[in-house]
Amino acid sequence: MDLGLHGKKAIVTGGSKGIGLATAMALAAEGAQVAIVARNAGPLREAADAIRAKTGAEPLVIAADVSSPEAANQAVEQAILRFGGLDILVNNAGTSAARPFEQVDAEAWSADLDLKLFGAVNFARAAVPHLRKVGGGAILNVTAVGGKTPGASSLPTSVSRAAGLALTKAMSKDLAPDNIRVNAVCIGLIRSDQIEKKWQAAAPGLTWEQFAADPRHGIPLGRIGRAEEAAKVIAFLVSDAASYVTGTAVNIDGGSAAVL
Repeated sequence: MDLGLHGKKAIVTGGSKGIGLATAMALAAEGAQVAIVARNAGPLREAADAIRAKTGAEPLVIAADVSSPEAANQAVEQAILRFGGLDILVNNAGTSAARPFEQVDAEAWSADLDLKLFGAVNFARAAVPHLRKVGGGAILNVTAVGGKTPGASSLPTSVSRAAGLALTKAMSKDLAPDNIRVNAVCIGLIRSDQIEKKWQAAAPGLTWEQFAADPRHGIPLGRIGRAEEAAKVIAFLVSDAASYVTGTAVNIDGGSAAVL
């Protein structure tokens, strides 16, 4: 299937590793021009090298704090200056922060919401005028299944992710007249630095494959997912192949969530 991504211009936040890097790789492999955004320049350079080696594409590297509206505006302007337009925004920047309610102080609440919710808001606000100029485009917000089914000791992440889902639905309705589609993906257990640290701490005697397939994870498909698997779904949702899909959230969790 031709996703219709050749020549498209995309920004991926949190693009230096994990799902963000895999998404940038997938978009570049389909012929898109990609800008990757993250806070630290070193990992960004390494990510750019990896994208270049795998796809032959030359990504634009932008070091920026997504929680800053000014930095978001500057990052989008850098991409416009390089690419001449913008078609796709993937809001992926975020971390996992999960603790009981009474252990989350005001600073932690603010930091989490600033990164995951307002980071997406900042980049969307900066990107929308440019998407409108080219006749439409796609925004994809990366959230988590905990935003749909928050559990105990899942704060502040589950609340930030739930807000991201509400943002996605509301934006999809506001921006549909401009042919700007807004969707989300809800991530379950996907291999990441944090999951690998858990593996090394809890089960250093197991190979990754053995740890990933441990039934105690409760994943119906029987294993932890790969970042590339999430990236393929994201690439589809921002592509022309999904031209009639907006305002929805797709679980990428191996079937583990209790809700659709």
